[in-house]
Formats: sequence, structure tokens, C-alpha cells
Amino acid sequence: MSVASAEVVSPASPSAKAEARRSNNVVVAVRGLTKVFKDFWGRPKARAVDNVDFEVYRGEVFGLLGPNGSGKSTTVKMLLGLLYPTKGHIAVFGHSPRHVATKSCIGYLPEESYLYRYLDSKETLEFFGNLFDLPGNERQKRSEQLIDMVGLAQTRTRPVGEFSKGMQRRIGLAQALINDPDLIILDEPTAGLDPIGCREVKDLIVALARRGKTVILSSHLLSDVEDVCDRVVIYYGGRIQAAGPLKELLARPDSVRITMPPLPRETMQRVLEMIRRDVAEDKVKIDTPTQNLESYFLDVVQKARQAAAETSGATSGNRVAAYLRGDAEQGSASAKILDRLTQPVEPQRVEAAEAAPAPAIDAAKLEALTRTEESSAKQPDRPSTPEKDPDVAKANEKLSSLLGKPK
Repeated sequence: MSVASAEVVSPASPSAKAEARRSNNVVVAVRGLTKVFKDFWGRPKARAVDNVDFEVYRGEVFGLLGPNGSGKSTTVKMLLGLLYPTKGHIAVFGHSPRHVATKSCIGYLPEESYLYRYLDSKETLEFFGNLFDLPGNERQKRSEQLIDMVGLAQTRTRPVGEFSKGMQRRIGLAQALINDPDLIILDEPTAGLDPIGCREVKDLIVALARRGKTVILSSHLLSDVEDVCDRVVIYYGGRIQAAGPLKELLARPDSVRITMPPLPRETMQRVLEMIRRDVAEDKVKIDTPTQNLESYFLDVVQKARQAAAETSGATSGNRVAAYLRGDAEQGSASAKILDRLTQPVEPQRVEAAEAAPAPAIDAAKLEALTRTEESSAKQPDRPSTPEKDPDVAKANEKLSSLLGKPK
């Protein structure tokens, strides 16, 4: 009996280790979460969230999906402590969402950016940085890096009230990252952005996850979710209808795709004959793989960018802010070697004596300089003979040595 008890509680058990590792990496834990909205008389009006369970782990991108009114935004507001659940339990970093110290570790981009319209980009970020009590120098440095990262360096002096919706989303994303949060909650982050901006936001999300940040993404653009999310939950009617790793949810185990270079017609005929021995002909489909429209668009823009003019709007192709990158972009040792080898090498400096031959001596010019009579005529206040002026004598001596004349 004692041996069996030891097997159950043994910390060396692989299942116990895996469970402990998972529990240490849990950033958000939701158990039996329910939210019922009531009318003025306290009667139940709408059950927005109904008995929801999920966990979000450190370093992953977690997607909240569902049609309008399915409970996504209500769940996000309860995670932020903006709404109180009717029933259930929420833990963020092991604390209640209303824990003040925990809120300083969260960055939030709402579906609509609420900004002070008369502040410019830098003043906006300075304001939000001050809310987190960031030191002045650090606040200014992060503001500059974020403005460059989101492509608003050209418009840093314009009031945000004059920004387009896409540019407001960019500055809104910057304010969500000013405190270098460990949990970033993004509600429709790519709404209003052009395709280049969408791609850059998705690249940023992946970079943050690689650094160990946790990202919760709520979006109706399923292609964006598919590109960046590790796991998703799909809401409908306030309940989770599907949940799991995205690759498993999208996999189709009843079919297989084979991609290969173009083959000669005779080879293709033989391959199809072999396949049709085991598979009905109407089940075999042959087509040419295509890239998605986003990839094609970005390729066209990249080729045209060489002749692009300056813009007064948002720019693209900017690096992630240095304080957000951390160690995420260091890469492996081989990558570092390749980076070093591909950097432009400065030409080695050669000593002047070896690099260029001695200049040719203009004998006529030197001869003219040795004519003391002309120099004495131009300067009558100096002695007319070299013997009476030691400076002229020294100069003549040097020039004579250059010309090969006797001293």
C-alpha cells in the first residue's frame, strides 16, 4: 500500500513533471466562466458567456474566434477586469484580473482606438508611458522606437485626430506595447490596415511570441488567425464549440497532397495509372499550386518599392523596437556567422606611402621658386641675397637637394 502511494505522488513521474511544467507556464486560466447581463429590474436579459473553460500558456498566440455577439469581447473585458463574471473563476498570472500589479504586465489594443485627438504620436505614447510610471529617459526612448516600428516617423508632429483609421490602429498598437507587457490582448489589430501593415503586425506578433510573450488575438479575419495562432477556441452562442491546436483542427486525414516539380507527360501517365489501381478516378484531383493573394501583393510592392517616393502617411519595412526584440532575433550560431559573412566589408586601409606613388616634381616650378631676385623684388623689405637671410638659405638648400643641384 505504501509503495502504491509513493508511485502516485512521486515527483519523478513523467506525467507529474509534465503537469507541473504546464501549470508553471499557465498565464491565463478560465474555469466555468459565465456572464449574464440583466435588465433594469435585475431579470436575466442575455447570457453572453456560458460556462467557458480554457487555458493560455506562456509564449503562445491564442485565438478567440466566433461571429458577432458570440461572447469574444465579453470574455476579453472580463480578462481585463472591466467586467465582473456572474459565475466562474479567472486567473491572470495567478491573480485576479482586478489585481493592480498584474494590470501593469498587460497590454491591450481595443477594437476601437480611444485616443486624445489633439496629441501627436510622441505625446500620445509619452502620456501612456507616464501612466505606467516609466522613467523619463526610458519613456522617450521607447516612444521613438515604437513610432519608427509602426511606420509613423513621417507623421510624428501631426495630431492623431487627423489620422486615418489604419494609422490610428498603428499608434494604438504602439501604446499597447509601451510598457513591454508579458500578456498582450489584441482585438482586431489589423482592422483598417493595408496588406503591408497587416503582414508587419503578424510578423510582430510572431516575434513577441518567440521572446516569450503571450498574445491573445481576437479577429474576424481568419487568414490572419491562421498565419499566427498556435491554438484557438471558436465561440458560438456564448459557448466554446471547438478548441485545440490550429494544425490539428485544420488537418484533413482523409486525403493526401503530393507536391512535385512538373513531370514529362509519359511519367505523369504512369503515376496516375498506379494511383488509379487503388483509388477511384473521380477521387483524384490534379491542379497547379497557387500562392495566396497576400503573398503576391507583397511581392509586387517589394519590386515596386525601389522607385517609391516619400510619403506623408505610414511607412513599412520597419524593424521591431529594440526593447521588444530582446533576444528573439539573436538566432543560432550558424545564423550569426552567416550574418557576419554577408555584411559589407570595409576596404582595408593602406598606408599612404604604399598606396600611391610619390608625386612627380615640377622642375620648372621649383626653379622659379629659387629665383631670389624675383622674390626679393616682390618683397623689398627682405634681404636681396640668401646669405643675408637664413630662412631663404634653408629653403634654397632644400630645393637644391630636390633638383639634384649642388648646395
